[in-house]
Amino acid sequence: MQSKRVLCLNPFGFHNTHYTEWGDGSADRTAICVHGLTRNARDFDPLADALSARWRVACPDIAGRGQSDWLPVASAYNYPQYCADMTVLIGRLETETVDWVGTSMGGLIGMMMAAHPNSPVRRLVLNDVGPFIAKAALQRIATYVGQRPHFKSLPALEAYLRQVYAPFGNLTDKDWRAMAEHSQRTAPEGGIVLHHDPKIAENAQAGASQDIDLWALWDKITCPVLLIRGAQSDLLSKATAEEMTRRGPRARLVEIADAGHAPALRSADQIALIRDFLDAA
Repeated sequence: MQSKRVLCLNPFGFHNTHYTEWGDGSADRTAICVHGLTRNARDFDPLADALSARWRVACPDIAGRGQSDWLPVASAYNYPQYCADMTVLIGRLETETVDWVGTSMGGLIGMMMAAHPNSPVRRLVLNDVGPFIAKAALQRIATYVGQRPHFKSLPALEAYLRQVYAPFGNLTDKDWRAMAEHSQRTAPEGGIVLHHDPKIAENAQAGASQDIDLWALWDKITCPVLLIRGAQSDLLSKATAEEMTRRGPRARLVEIADAGHAPALRSADQIALIRDFLDAA
């Protein structure tokens, strides 16, 4: 794994987008894995490691998360900006096509990228997200995103993550510890805080007042899609998931029995599911 940065432009200036790169830079196929709202690139370490035998894999920290720069104002955290940053990343990787794996927010970015004419997205994996999201689910997420807890130790942070992200499924102790290690930053006053910009919560709370309806966008996607749904998910309803198999690109749907929003994609069976789909060209 290599840690890299690419310079991107926002309305107020330039910012660095950090990404981890795995595998051989000369590989003939490239995968991009994009995390959820307040997560980071290191969530994909097990998946990227597994794919790196045949793919070059890039896992970005979306602006305001992980090791990427924070943007100056809350309104700058928006999907057009994220899509622009990912276009810059694709240019840096010098590839004409990519396989896209996106969890929640990362899946929405992938949908938007895939729906445009001449899209570089060759195959799309959506992890527990779709074109319709009820406001009740958005409000639940906005509640915990708006918190700014302070922790005295890494075990305290890990305990918090185990509670908040319990819907990720049956993770091992090693998984939870890795997530804690990569979710922390040192607070100026001492101790540990979460490794994302608190301003992200402002947009999440503002956007939770109504349902998200992107069916018109979904119907423009033409590439093959694998849709992964946590069986207990409140963000991707079973009805929405089933409708996604009947219209637009007619996704292939797989449910993960022991997860809600969103499956962690760290277990061997979930990694194999994604690898086999991407390899079915």
